Amino acid sequence: MKINRGTLSAAVFTTMLLVTAAGCGKKPPVAPPPPPAAPAKNPEPGPAAAPSAARVNSFTVEPRTIERGQSATLRWSVANATEISIDQNIGAVPANGSRQVFPSNTVTYTLTARGAGGNDTRSVTVEVSAPPPPPPAPPKNVNINGVDLLTREAQDAYFDYDHSDIREDARAALTKDAEILKRIFAADRTFTVVIEGHCDERGSAEYNLGLGDRRATAAKEFLVQLGVPADRLTTISYGKDRPVCTDADEACYQRNRRAHLAPGK
Repeated sequence: MKINRGTLSAAVFTTMLLVTAAGCGKKPPVAPPPPPAAPAKNPEPGPAAAPSAARVNSFTVEPRTIERGQSATLRWSVANATEISIDQNIGAVPANGSRQVFPSNTVTYTLTARGAGGNDTRSVTVEVSAPPPPPPAPPKNVNINGVDLLTREAQDAYFDYDHSDIREDARAALTKDAEILKRIFAADRTFTVVIEGHCDERGSAEYNLGLGDRRATAAKEFLVQLGVPADRLTTISYGKDRPVCTDADEACYQRNRRAHLAPGK
């Protein structure tokens, strides 16, 4: 077949135009990159944690039932407290501890723990058997010489070695002393008594002064709980400086480990 040159040239030219047009077409626009994220703001601080409330972990008394003149022991454990106290003239106490008490009648002790986040309380009761009848009142119009009566009838309270707890024989002695003091104080409103704390010769002078002070204080607390006015009693410790016996044996040591009642100045 014979092809016309003019026709072929026109076709080639047309094809080239189409290819050129296709190659020169516009490309689709490219999306711009997203803007950078804004920096996160610092979070505001949350509310401060609330302070913990005071908590009484335990508050017990043993034994729960006693006879008049016997003692019971309070024990306690407290957490998160800034102020801890026990009523019935005991007052401020540490977070963990114990205290010997000598109630003459049934009594309830309440421990109160206070803290920045709240308070807590706990109570225990000591049952005391019916006390014996009170002693007869002193005869009226009879003058009582407090110094003579105290010197003649008051008894010393004795202690175990290196201890200040009131033992059974000391309780009996101080119970009698309490009745003597009530008689003296009723007859003479100006009369006062000094409770002296004494120790045996063993141990340093400084240590025995502290031990003597604890013994005198324990005797005073016992008398106060039996109804003797606290404001008529003072305490002093002589440590081992004023022995009543100087023999180096246990019998002599025992005589020196004592709380002694003396007229006030």
